[in-house]
Amino acid sequence: MVISMVNTVRGVLVGLILVLGVTGQFDEEEKDYRGQFIGSLNSYHHQVSGDVFAVDADTLLLQNFVYDGNGKDTFFWAGSSNRPGSKGFIVPDKSGRTNVLDRYLNEEFTIKLPSQKKITDLKWFAVYDLTSQNNFGDIYISEGFEPPGYQTLTDIPGDEVSSKAVIVMDSKTFKIPAFTYDGRGGEVYFYAGEGPQPSSKGFIVPDELGYLAPLGKYEEQDVILQMPGAKSIFQIDWLAVYNTDTKKSLGHVIIPEQLNVPPSLVDVMEHDPGLPNCMMLHKNLMVSWDSFPPQLTIQLAGHIGDDEYMAFGPSGEQGKSIMKGGDVAVAYMDEYLGHVEDYNLTARAVCHSVLGQMGGACNDQLLGGISSNQMHSATKKNGVTAITYRKTFGTLGDEGDIAIPLDGPISIIWAIGKMAEKAHRVKEPSFHHTYTRQHTQIAFNNNKEKINNCFAFTTDRKEILVPWHIPPIFDPTKRSFSARLGPAGGKRGFSGKTGLPSSSMVWYIDGFLVPELYLRRGLTYTFKVEGGGNPRSAEFYHPFVITDESIGGIARLTDKQTSKIRVLAGLKFTRKQQPRLVNNVGRLCKWEHGELGDRRRDDEFNSFASFRNNLNMRCDEGDVALLQVTPNVTWPDVVYYHSYTTPYMGWKIHIVDNFRRKPSFGSANKAGTSCVMAGVVIVLVTGVWHS
Repeated sequence: MVISMVNTVRGVLVGLILVLGVTGQFDEEEKDYRGQFIGSLNSYHHQVSGDVFAVDADTLLLQNFVYDGNGKDTFFWAGSSNRPGSKGFIVPDKSGRTNVLDRYLNEEFTIKLPSQKKITDLKWFAVYDLTSQNNFGDIYISEGFEPPGYQTLTDIPGDEVSSKAVIVMDSKTFKIPAFTYDGRGGEVYFYAGEGPQPSSKGFIVPDELGYLAPLGKYEEQDVILQMPGAKSIFQIDWLAVYNTDTKKSLGHVIIPEQLNVPPSLVDVMEHDPGLPNCMMLHKNLMVSWDSFPPQLTIQLAGHIGDDEYMAFGPSGEQGKSIMKGGDVAVAYMDEYLGHVEDYNLTARAVCHSVLGQMGGACNDQLLGGISSNQMHSATKKNGVTAITYRKTFGTLGDEGDIAIPLDGPISIIWAIGKMAEKAHRVKEPSFHHTYTRQHTQIAFNNNKEKINNCFAFTTDRKEILVPWHIPPIFDPTKRSFSARLGPAGGKRGFSGKTGLPSSSMVWYIDGFLVPELYLRRGLTYTFKVEGGGNPRSAEFYHPFVITDESIGGIARLTDKQTSKIRVLAGLKFTRKQQPRLVNNVGRLCKWEHGELGDRRRDDEFNSFASFRNNLNMRCDEGDVALLQVTPNVTWPDVVYYHSYTTPYMGWKIHIVDNFRRKPSFGSANKAGTSCVMAGVVIVLVTGVWHS
């Protein structure tokens, strides 16, 4: 009987231990992952305390770190001797500086070891005073400690997809090297979830550009994916390329448990719109709404830049998500003041006059309509811009508006782009860089089935998109240039090169995207202009002009604004000061994306040459305009080529007295210039013959 009681008690104790162990495990999983825990600082003086984690091979994270700041010559100090002492080295502080430490109160931050130093080389880390050689607090690093690092999984095998071995970069990030998929599989997404095999119970992982749309074509492309919202790799068992229609995986990898990877250092920004319906349109944009007919309340919330806008509204064609013909609200913050303006989209161009009528992306009030959006509130908090406005389901008699149905869905469009300043404190949207990629519908008055698929915003990883090198054209023997149109090339093209917003199309001079030109005073040059000759087109009518200002689109400006601009070529004025175009209107010839090309993915090309070689040339019938230009001594040293009708399409022309001194373009640029130019000549000749 005694033995039976002992066994019973022993069983209860074992059960309690198991329960406590499991509970502890769950508690640990619920905490935010910060990397491999090294330990807590031993406190000796000046209130030093805190927890220390290894983020990766050479980065430490200090959590709840406390130090009173009263040491005279105190630094973060590390070494490989048996105990902290004079033999060691300074670890830069959270700002990357080797200054004497200031006061810290329950702070969390990362510090990076100096060059060539690794955590595995250390035996201790301390808060140490060099003058007094006093140790205020320390922690010892055990032998054999393995800091977090990239973890390599298997490749993604499949008949329709392929890749090299998938790499887990941190707790939220995957890299799929050399990913290949033909883009023709239908409703195919990057997908993740729990369970032994991929299933429909998973969730969409935004693609490398943050879109939640079906995947396009990939050809041996390195793809970096970030888990959405607050989710991490520790919450999933698999990552797949998954068809949501057929509920089949085209290929997947299994995620092992307890991977020793670095913590993700991106910020997670929760946002509660306070409205019953919410739809995630993109990793960086959500729309939420509530309806009380005839009134509709809408909130646009996004992780956007200070100079960016969010646009949202009914599509220009029902059954598709089409920008042209759309009716959108453009929402943005001007410092602390929120704006929501009603825009009608008649063409893929900024608003300008076309034969006396305004065309392009125009404010409704410029087209004779009314602004049907009533601002309710605007906030910018914790990296999220949120603008709430009200409108009616009907049009209020405005012919430019599109009515929202009360009894069914409507096709919608959305976009994110930069605001441009047309005049002092007068802003307008420039061409968008992120926009609708799939047909999207919303039933705004469906109060029976609430929609909420929104998740937290996250900052992007710190990869920097370096602008493409586009060589200048510096050739003393050259006397003629071709001027055609082509796409702006995303953040690595026009905007990256010039620092300005971009139009939908920009000038390609001799096949290069807005290169800098060098012309000599006294010589005559011929520009063969093919920028479109139809004055009825708001999108493809671009007379070529040269001025002394950097924006262009002078046809849109007021008399007061144009009086401050000097037009050097392409335009003359009559006795009544009316502008007259001179030999600068030619047929339309433009570079354009192929059938499976996608302008939203232009930033993925590592060089301008690879980007341009994926474009096709198309020319309309008609004649080329021949604009002759002879710079003289009155011309400034720097002028600009532009479109007469549209801003943000051209760039610099350097006017020199002679070509004896060649400007320094950088040694790396010089080495690559001739190869790129030769490649462009070959492609240009081929393109012309096939146009």
